[in-house]
Formats: sequence, C-alpha cells, structure tokens
Amino acid sequence: MDEKILMIVTNVDRLDGKHETGLWLQEFVEPATEFKEAGYEVVAASPKGGRPPIDPNSYSNELPRVWDGVMKPIHKTVPLVEVDPTHFAGIFLCGGHGTMVDFPENDQLEELLRHFLTEQKVIGSVCHGPAGFVGVEDHNGRPIIEGKKITGFTNEEEKDTGLESNVPFMLEDRLKEAGAEFQSGDAYSDHVIVDEPFVTGQNPQSSLSTAQKMLELLKNR
Repeated sequence: MDEKILMIVTNVDRLDGKHETGLWLQEFVEPATEFKEAGYEVVAASPKGGRPPIDPNSYSNELPRVWDGVMKPIHKTVPLVEVDPTHFAGIFLCGGHGTMVDFPENDQLEELLRHFLTEQKVIGSVCHGPAGFVGVEDHNGRPIIEGKKITGFTNEEEKDTGLESNVPFMLEDRLKEAGAEFQSGDAYSDHVIVDEPFVTGQNPQSSLSTAQKMLELLKNR
C-alpha cells in the first residue's frame, strides 16, 4: 500500500491585489493530523513550491501546540511540476481564497488529478479546494466532476464573507457549470459528500470530517 498522501495548497497571498489571503490553516492542519495519526506520510505541494502564504484570518489567538509538528510540510512545499503521483495513495486539495486564483485550469494540477481519477485513487478537497477541479477534463474530454455529487464553499457562505466581488468566480456556480451535482448543507455546518473517488467538504468546519471520510475510503483500497 502507498503510505503517502499529497496535500495541495495555494501560493496566492492576495485577491484583487488588495485583500490578504492564502491557505486557510485549519484546512491543512486538521486533515494532516488525521492522515499522520493513521500512519500516512504527508507531502505538501503547491503550484510554485516554497512556503505558502497563510490567510491571517485563519490564525486563532493561540495555535494548539500539537499543530507545530504537523505544519512542517508547509514550511517548504514541493512545486507541482516535481510531483510524481504514482507515489501517493490519495490527494487532498486544501482551501483558502488563494486557491480561486492558482488552482483553476492549472496544467500540472490537471495532470495530477487525471492520474488519481484514472487510477481510482481517493481525491479529497475542502472549502475552496474544489476550485482545482475547474477546467479539469478526463481522458475522454469530459469534466472530471460531471455527474458527481460535490460540495464546497457555497454562494451563501461566500456572500457572507463580503468577498463576493473580490473572487474571480463563485465556486458553487462554477462547479455546477462543470456538471457537478452540487450539494450544500447549512452555512458553516460540518457537511461532507462522498461520491467515489471524490470526498468533498463544504467549509473549514468540515476539514476534520472530510479527512476522516477520506481515510475510510483509503482503508478499502
């Protein structure tokens, strides 16, 4: 069994050149903690590599001490172009508004996702992470999420952030346009959808549950 999980994070630190953004920290740390406790090695990658920006709003006043060791993979991420997907059992797309800029229609990310889909490996994502599915087609030229039950950050939640005019598109709308059967729960509630090989979580509050559901699928591989 492959003992590694690939976690993808953003390199983008601003929306519209103004609003500070980046990785939403909880959406990396909580899943990474679950993966490590289950015996998997976590490898973090990003479009450009290096240390990703962290959304300042995702820091609590005092970070749990247990997070220190778990954050090590994001101190220096691997550039997507250097990732060999055959070494990984699953892939997990972390969120944060920055993903809305550098995840969609990214050639390297598209190639990685196509591998995981073709090999029927588990594909997880949370919150704005599903932006990475935008523009991705399978080997037959069909959107990889066409006909799939998917969730992610909803229009309602995006409007509530006040960043509706800053993001390049509304994630819920774009996923629906790609043919996904978008399923939303209550705003900011823990909501996870499993439609193999996809496991998607709606928002930061769903980070832990998304990782747990992903691990359940991995056990059956």
